[in-house]
Amino acid sequence: MEEMVNMEAEINEIKLKTEMMQLENETADITHHFYLGKKCEILQDMNRHLEAILKEKRALRKRLIKHRCQESLPIEATYHKCIVELLTEAITFIEKLESHLQSVRSIPQIPHMMNNMDTTLSKTEVLMIELEELTEQILKWEELQKEVYSNNVCNTADLDFGLSLT
Repeated sequence: MEEMVNMEAEINEIKLKTEMMQLENETADITHHFYLGKKCEILQDMNRHLEAILKEKRALRKRLIKHRCQESLPIEATYHKCIVELLTEAITFIEKLESHLQSVRSIPQIPHMMNNMDTTLSKTEVLMIELEELTEQILKWEELQKEVYSNNVCNTADLDFGLSLT
């Protein structure tokens, strides 16, 4: 019996060791210094790239704020009209840019939106049918009430309440 218990303990110990080795094998690529070093380098490259973009963004903002009248090239008088038209088109493009970008961003959502519209349309059609049925019932009820009212009025007129004048 002791040998059986000892063997079961050894088997459990070996199973535990194999599980630990499998876990270590699965996570080796994540925790290994070689892979961590590469990931760290990639993150540092991305960080440098983002910093460069931020620096360029600041420089671009400074250039846009700064008056450029003295630094620009002179434009011949014959082209002034074209430049004015070009600037007005550029201004309208910039004004509508956000709405155009929003439209482009919503393109992947169009099939979902169409499905929603289809279901809404079918629900609306069902409600219209129910509304028509209800309208018919109301009209029938109204006619019935008119008949009942007219019958009651006629019956009341026919009654002689003992008020004859003769």
